[in-house]
Amino acid sequence: MPPTVPDSATVKPPSPWEPVTAMRRMPIVESGDPLIDFAKEYPDLLLDRQRFRYTRATYARRTVAEMLARADDALRSHHRRLAIVEVWRPPHIQRRMYLSAWNRWREQHPEWSDAQLRRVTNRFTAPVNDRRVPPPHSTGGAVDLALVDLATGEPLDVHSPYELFDTKAFPFAAPNLTDAARRNRDLLAEAVLSTGLTNYPSEYWHWSYGDQGWAYRGGHPHALYGPIVPEGYTPDPADTIDDPLEWIEQ
Repeated sequence: MPPTVPDSATVKPPSPWEPVTAMRRMPIVESGDPLIDFAKEYPDLLLDRQRFRYTRATYARRTVAEMLARADDALRSHHRRLAIVEVWRPPHIQRRMYLSAWNRWREQHPEWSDAQLRRVTNRFTAPVNDRRVPPPHSTGGAVDLALVDLATGEPLDVHSPYELFDTKAFPFAAPNLTDAARRNRDLLAEAVLSTGLTNYPSEYWHWSYGDQGWAYRGGHPHALYGPIVPEGYTPDPADTIDDPLEWIEQ
């Protein structure tokens, strides 16, 4: 007998939080797509201001770098540009970033248990202690993006009327955005989605291709990218400490 096809009404849609437990069930079949220095091979790509204090790298999977270049070209006709915050991120930086997020939530909610803290922190910062679920940025397939004015390079509004760090503004489909903020998000999505990158729906700035999140939200049978380290990479010793990352005030 042919297999039973489940009723679409009974199929559970992907969670916008993309929990670690769901990612753990998503296998990785490494494609071998190389990690390249996009700042050298795609010099027209714009690197946005750094958010945290550490030695930032400019590596990405080649396919992802190509996608970002195409999206940037598409946005120019709308007098906008992509600004890349970061693509590949080494595990020691991810660990310190997770600690920063953990401390911030603990300070805001001292009444929370460790389990509550872990659940919320995992929504916004990937943990590094699960070998089956590598942090998306460690694969070279995830990228954090901003949108800037083509002529001036000034950042464009994608969060009003919310404050920049208001978590209510974080989901891509956040309600009650101003017309300008919504249009800028929609233009960003139109350009980036057309290349094959997809959005982590709980963070408007986080996009990816080939990692477990991309596979999960797209219904793919497996991820294409596992963790990777650039050939000859040596971390800055000043970055390999155990302290949480320091935010750079602008």
